[in-house]
Amino acid sequence: MSSENKQAITAEEFDHKFSAGEDMTKHVDWSKAIKRVSLDLPVWAIKELDKEAERRGITRQSLIKTWIVDRLDAAKLAQQAV
Repeated sequence: MSSENKQAITAEEFDHKFSAGEDMTKHVDWSKAIKRVSLDLPVWAIKELDKEAERRGITRQSLIKTWIVDRLDAAKLAQQAV
């Protein structure tokens, strides 16, 4: 369901409905949900990531997220060009 189809309600209404046990899925935009993943990497790769993150002044997690999103965007563009 797209975010345009979501029924807007106040936070107070949301809390009340949630506490009453109502189905809240029609009020949640799941496209913004985050899922945590675990990633095993060799020590040398972690060290290189840390060096690059420090050089950029960001955290390792931010660097990894940025690189992954950049790569996914590039792959999507390449696929659209086909």
